[in-house]
Amino acid sequence: MWRPEPLDKIQKWSNSISRAIRDYLEISENLKLAHFKLAYFIETYEEKSALEKTHLNDLWEQHQKYYSFSRKIYDQKKAAPDPDTFKSYYQKINASNTPRRSLLDLKLEIAEKISESCYLCEKRCGVNRKSQLFDKSGYCNCKKPVIASEFLHIGEEAPLVPSHTIFFTGCTLHCVFCQNWNTSQRINAGIHLSQKKLASIIDARRKQGALNVNFVGGEPTPHLPFILRTMSHCKENLPVIWNSNFYMSEESMWLLQGFVDLYLSDFKFGNDECASRLCAAENYGDVVRRNHIMAKESGNLIIRHLVLPGHVECCTKPILSWIAKQLGQDTVVNIMGQYHPDYYAHQYHEISRFPFPSEIEEAVLWAKKMGLKNLI
Repeated sequence: MWRPEPLDKIQKWSNSISRAIRDYLEISENLKLAHFKLAYFIETYEEKSALEKTHLNDLWEQHQKYYSFSRKIYDQKKAAPDPDTFKSYYQKINASNTPRRSLLDLKLEIAEKISESCYLCEKRCGVNRKSQLFDKSGYCNCKKPVIASEFLHIGEEAPLVPSHTIFFTGCTLHCVFCQNWNTSQRINAGIHLSQKKLASIIDARRKQGALNVNFVGGEPTPHLPFILRTMSHCKENLPVIWNSNFYMSEESMWLLQGFVDLYLSDFKFGNDECASRLCAAENYGDVVRRNHIMAKESGNLIIRHLVLPGHVECCTKPILSWIAKQLGQDTVVNIMGQYHPDYYAHQYHEISRFPFPSEIEEAVLWAKKMGLKNLI
């Protein structure tokens, strides 16, 4: 089982990567509170019963105030309380007759209001995802959260394994080459779990050695309210990974700030034309670049880029150049060469083949030329 070692005992390349994701590593070793746990412990002055009557704009103002407060606490690098302290605090909360409202409750209430005319992703299709009577499920095809699988994953980046990955069905993008189409497009290929049941599984996986909980899919964004409520029931302190295509709305990104510890992004396209043609995403560049900047400001970040055959010049190089210039040369980047033509890729000539080794080599050389030093 991989465990982060003291920085003076690991190789130079690992040393640099460890500095870039140090907060995540400290949380995984229970040396620091996870963002979601801190949000759970920060109490707001308003009671839960008052939330439903509060206008959304007022909720956002409250959110900004308490999130700013949580950032000040988090930046002090507080150590995580020991398990007995956690247990004692939970018992005190559960025994109280006074309705308790936390920053995590506030995030959940906003997310649920957004779901009433859904704009959790940038498609902003407006479907009421809280209604029990919908005849439409929205662009993502998601009605209720369906979990395709959950397990201790050892195939992620080394600092993340073993990772408790939870795969949701449905997706906010329709990539013609989807490498995981059996989860993203087969929306009923899984099971429904209650939030409390999933939380108990997350706690159990942590005790089994999971370094984190890793929400993925498909795409986790349509299930943000479900995920927020699930984590409100978790007893363990562990980092939350948001493993996403990064086509979230700006409002969803605000909710993820102060909740996610490490963003694991899938940065696909370097221009809007390719994005529109291959995954039906509008304004892809502006949305995904904005979300990467917001992620960098609020948590640790690892960017994945899958090299598409025939797209090194139009996509790979512009992405790597932008990362180095706008996010910093210390950004951790995983240049992935395992693309294979799947789903409808055979209908698009340039991506109907495997990438050439020379294309992967060109991508890596370009990343180094741009000064990116934390390559996986």
